[in-house]
Amino acid sequence: MARVEDAGAPGARHLGILLPSSNTVVEAEAPNLIPADGSVVLHYSRFRVTVISESSVSQAQFEQQKMLDAASLLADAKVDCMVWAGTAASWLGFDRDQELCRGIQAGTSIRAITSVLAINAQLKVLGARRIGLVTPYVAGLESSIKRNYAAIGIETVASERLDLTTNTDYAAVTPRQISQMCRATARPKPDAIVVMCTNLRAAAVAHSLSSEIGIPVIDSVAATIRYAMQEAIHPH
Repeated sequence: MARVEDAGAPGARHLGILLPSSNTVVEAEAPNLIPADGSVVLHYSRFRVTVISESSVSQAQFEQQKMLDAASLLADAKVDCMVWAGTAASWLGFDRDQELCRGIQAGTSIRAITSVLAINAQLKVLGARRIGLVTPYVAGLESSIKRNYAAIGIETVASERLDLTTNTDYAAVTPRQISQMCRATARPKPDAIVVMCTNLRAAAVAHSLSSEIGIPVIDSVAATIRYAMQEAIHPH
């Protein structure tokens, strides 16, 4: 007999999550971010992403059709909404996620959101115009992220990066190291600190860090799941 938390309570809402194939953090963290009463159930689909860099091979991993194919599999589960739990649009351009959401909805009639759009929505709520940025990425990707935020009026006043390119290496970064990076970006007193990557284990420390340094710390996984529940599963 299925447990309530496995099958979902009567009337449960079902959230479909698209993941990079090499992401090992979201499935571990997301269950801690949903109600314990079984009112939200998570389902997953993946497409191949292993290396993240400025190379054309890396960029090609995020071609929209590959993502739409993964979304079509989730649609078979009759999920109530879909989430792309990845942050590639932070360096490829925010319009990429907007286009992806339109494509998913057109192909499946299911509402879609993304991690980057969730982060940007939280920054808007906070009124943030100066951010600290924490990533595992290389310098070129970090620079692209800064440019994209500058284009929407958000200045990156401090940044910390790890210069890693293998996605599974991101998950091996300890919450303690992430905390140290956040503290470093807090020195210029930004309006918010963004941990930009859904394969970094920041969800468990973001709340305590926010209290410690007095600056909101936005974790990509937490922002994604909470936005999905607020804006897609239980829209106002």
